[in-house]
Amino acid sequence: MQQDSNPQVLIVGAGPTGLTLGIELARRAVPFRLIDAAPGPFQGSRGKGTQPRSLEIFDDLGVIDEVLANGRYNMPVRAYDNKGGYTDTVMHEEKAPRPDVPYPVTLMIPQWRVEGILRKRLEELGGQVEFGVSLEGIVHDDAGVTASLKGANGTETCRTAWLAGCDGGKSATRHLLGFAFLGETMEQYRMMVADVKATGLNRDFWHIWRHERGFCALAPFANSEYFQFQVSIDESVGAEPTLELLQQLLETHTGRDDIKLSAPSWMSFWRANVRMVQHYRAGRVLLAGDAAHVHTPAGGQGMNTGIQDAYNLGWKLAVVIEGADPALIDSYEAERLPVAASILGLSNQLFAAFANNSLARRDGQTLQLGIGYRGTKDVRELRAAPGLVQAGDRAPEAPGLVGPYGEARLFDLMRGTHFTVLAFGKRWGEVLRQVEQSCGAAVKTVAIDGEQWRDSAGNAARAYGIERDALLVIRPDWYVGFATEEADAQALLDYLAGLMPR
Repeated sequence: MQQDSNPQVLIVGAGPTGLTLGIELARRAVPFRLIDAAPGPFQGSRGKGTQPRSLEIFDDLGVIDEVLANGRYNMPVRAYDNKGGYTDTVMHEEKAPRPDVPYPVTLMIPQWRVEGILRKRLEELGGQVEFGVSLEGIVHDDAGVTASLKGANGTETCRTAWLAGCDGGKSATRHLLGFAFLGETMEQYRMMVADVKATGLNRDFWHIWRHERGFCALAPFANSEYFQFQVSIDESVGAEPTLELLQQLLETHTGRDDIKLSAPSWMSFWRANVRMVQHYRAGRVLLAGDAAHVHTPAGGQGMNTGIQDAYNLGWKLAVVIEGADPALIDSYEAERLPVAASILGLSNQLFAAFANNSLARRDGQTLQLGIGYRGTKDVRELRAAPGLVQAGDRAPEAPGLVGPYGEARLFDLMRGTHFTVLAFGKRWGEVLRQVEQSCGAAVKTVAIDGEQWRDSAGNAARAYGIERDALLVIRPDWYVGFATEEADAQALLDYLAGLMPR
């Protein structure tokens, strides 16, 4: 798939959100352009926590092995007191992989590395990032968007069916739309962040100092000589970080002079911003990631929310471009805007704990596995007593399925651009045959304990809370979209027809 001079989608911003959206379009052969105003790839660690739900997305996108190999689980936190003592804590000590949750805890991996892995995957699919190209203007109408772009060769006009603004908290797309970015900048909370080498510290711990002089932390990265250095500052400290200033702040905040910083590869000044838009869409222009919502860094929510925005939007854009009902795009805002609002509140709670010198343990909320879309327009739960997993919920994993190709994980069968019809019981044969005839390769049918697959260890039934025959549709973004106990092929086909090209 080659990027096109007349793309169906123009993606503005090549961070994790824009790259995820590009991969989603590339693997569906949708022509797109992906531009970024920066002269080259981002080199900083910034969002260093990748949540389990994002890891499941990376499993689907085919990059999970490389991500895991370059990150680290369960790094112990060594929290120092003002007397030189310390306490070691593991935030997720009690969480281990389960059949339904293969990635149970946050993976620490720097953002630049995540972006590099996603960029490589995009290139494998035939896409590329055009760096040094900025968005200067937008004119949109009922049929598409005319974008004014500026690059090394001057200005150009790009006509596209859709424009996706994935261009961060200072989004040019949002500014050109005139969207208000509601919220606040908490000037009293300031920080300097840098990627540095450091001597005098054990690399097996995330080192944190909290006392009256402020907050300071050094977190080592896997397969790297670098730490992410964070230090709180007040308004008396300028906004331009230097190595000398970082060293001075480190010694002031820790009371130690035996830790030496060197070779900074990235340095940044940060203020606490908590903001979001009221709408994700203006006609053919859409916002995703930090362009639509910015969070405090507490709990590692921001980057992950953007990745999941793109994962929700990508398949919907693709099927609409291929001929599905354009109203499907409305469900993007309906499903993702409430999630952003909820996560904004969660990150505020975690930041309040941080500001009060409290080390908050992470739970299911921060891991983002409980995010769902129950009751929204394109989700249909038809069972009288749905049970554990309902339409609108995340689709759990289930290893140990035995079928025509040997043993497989359910995630293996779900991976790709198709819908998955998951049938439990033996009475769905005719329904599945009608789906296969009507939908072809756009839908994969998986009959559990029927003609195809056997749930040898009972993992699938347990994960989905299945106690009697049931049929579920798993959307391409790995959420359950439809659930029934009635062998009614027409109801199932009608549901799929609303989400697929005519």
